[in-house]
Amino acid sequence: MQSFFLIGIAGAAGAVSRYGVGILAERSLGSHFAFGTLLVNVLGCLALGFLLELDRGTALVTHPLRMLLAVGFLGAFTTFSTFGYETLRYLQAGASHLALLNIAANLILGLGAVWLGFMTARQVWPAA
Repeated sequence: MQSFFLIGIAGAAGAVSRYGVGILAERSLGSHFAFGTLLVNVLGCLALGFLLELDRGTALVTHPLRMLLAVGFLGAFTTFSTFGYETLRYLQAGASHLALLNIAANLILGLGAVWLGFMTARQVWPAA
């Protein structure tokens, strides 16, 4: 029962944070491309890579903390379903170049962010 509570509270915070990042990205970078979704996905990948590498290599990440951050906050913060929708909308609008850019940017930057999260965790806690 505690896990459900932690996931729910953190999920609410993740959802609100995702919305805020989207608004900031649109105001800063414009609405002609899905910058907010891209930013959220890359930040979420970075954070998840860092957290799960720490979880794998140290005792710093407890089960409740993993539920709180990985499942709750990051589960609500990352928006891969929105990525799929926006990519499909680009395709339907005949903007295949934007669809391909969206796919490539999310994939390459997301995987790179997971790797960067791993490497950062190993630098912060070398025993990880």
